Amino acid sequence: MDTLDRKIMTQLTEDARVSVSVLARRLDVARTTIQARIERLETSGIIGGYTLRPGPALVKHRLRATVLITIEPRAQPTILTRLRAIDAIIAVHTTSGRFDLLAEAVADTPAALDEVLDEIGQMPGIRGSESLIHLSTKIDRGL
Repeated sequence: MDTLDRKIMTQLTEDARVSVSVLARRLDVARTTIQARIERLETSGIIGGYTLRPGPALVKHRLRATVLITIEPRAQPTILTRLRAIDAIIAVHTTSGRFDLLAEAVADTPAALDEVLDEIGQMPGIRGSESLIHLSTKIDRGL
């Protein structure tokens, strides 16, 4: 990726619906160059797709939590299957360090979030968990 590719990625991250013509004008590059670069970024897997990102009107009323999870050895496949079945879990990452997994959860009410956290804590194969409730977002680059 060169400087132009990074500029294209920045523009598309801010607004994935922007037209190739508008991108070309903003970046002062030929439309065909922008189109070819986008196709190459898609083909190479740098652009993995285009998706909807919920806006502040939806997100501001939802509670978010990061759940740091320690698991028993060899329990990961079973735990991932169980976490996948919980709609409130929007992402799970493996980690290095003290914790084995990092789960991101959302809920509409404190009681609903509490239920999700209890469900996670009661899963067989989980040694322990620590929850961090998100209070406010200071930086969000959407990546």
